[in-house]
Amino acid sequence: MSWARIMAPLAGAPADRALLPSAAVLAEGFGAELACVHTPADMADLMPWMGEGFMGGVQVTALESLKEAAVEGRQATDKLVRELGYPRSRTIGLDSPVWAGLAMEGRLSDVVVFDNAAARGKGPLAEAFQQIIADEQRPVVVARPGLRVGGTVLVAWDGGKEASRAMRTALPLLEKASRVVVTGAPDASSRSFDLGRLVGFLGARGVEAQAKVLTGTSDAAGQLLGAAREVGADVLVAGAFGHPRLQEFIFGGTTRSLLSGDGPSLFLSH
Repeated sequence: MSWARIMAPLAGAPADRALLPSAAVLAEGFGAELACVHTPADMADLMPWMGEGFMGGVQVTALESLKEAAVEGRQATDKLVRELGYPRSRTIGLDSPVWAGLAMEGRLSDVVVFDNAAARGKGPLAEAFQQIIADEQRPVVVARPGLRVGGTVLVAWDGGKEASRAMRTALPLLEKASRVVVTGAPDASSRSFDLGRLVGFLGARGVEAQAKVLTGTSDAAGQLLGAAREVGADVLVAGAFGHPRLQEFIFGGTTRSLLSGDGPSLFLSH
C-alpha cells in the first residue's frame, strides 16, 4: 500500500510559496498526484449578518470583494503550481460551500499537507486545519524545513487508539524510511504498553524499527521533541487530540505543545 494522492489546501497567498515545495517533496517520494486545492473565504459565511431578504450596499460590496479575492487567489494558485513544475500536480478551485468541498477533497486524499501557521491557528487556513484533522479525522503532515521521504522517522507510542491510528496510517512513510525509531514513556502513561510489541508489529510488515524508552512522568511533548532531536528525526508520527478539542485548546496538551514547539515535520492523525 502506498499514497497515491497528496492534498495541499492553498489560500492563494504568499505563504503558499513555502508550503508547495514541501508538498511536492512528499508527493514525489511516492510518485503521487499533488492536488493543490484553492480554499478561498466562503461567501456563505457572510449570510448570517446580511439579514434575511435584505442586501444593502455594504453587503453587496463585501460580496463583490470576496468574489474578486477568490478570482485573484485562484490565479495566484495556478501561477505557483505552474512554477512548481511537479508534473503530477493539478489545481482545484472550491466554490461555496467551501468547507463541504474541502471535506470531500480530503476524503479522496491519502494525506493533507499544511504549514506551521495553519497548524498553530494562524492565517487563512487555520480553520481548514481544524476541520481536516479534527472533524474529518484525516491524516495531516505539518511541513517544516527538512521534510523528506526516506530519512529518519520517530513514532510516538503509548498504546492508545490515536497513536495506533497514526502509526498504521503512516506505514507507507515508515516503509520508505532509512531508519524508524519507536518511542514512548511507559512510566508516564496510565496504559500498559511494551515498545517491543510495536517493533514486532512493524517487523512483520517489513519495517525494521528500534525502540527508545523515555524516562520520566511529565512533559510528554518535551520528551518527544528531545528524542526527535537526539535521533535526527525528519518526521515525528503521533496521535492527535487525545482529549476533547475544547479542553485541548484551552488547557494545552501534548498535541498543542508539539504544534507550537520547534521540531521536525509532524505526521498527525486523530
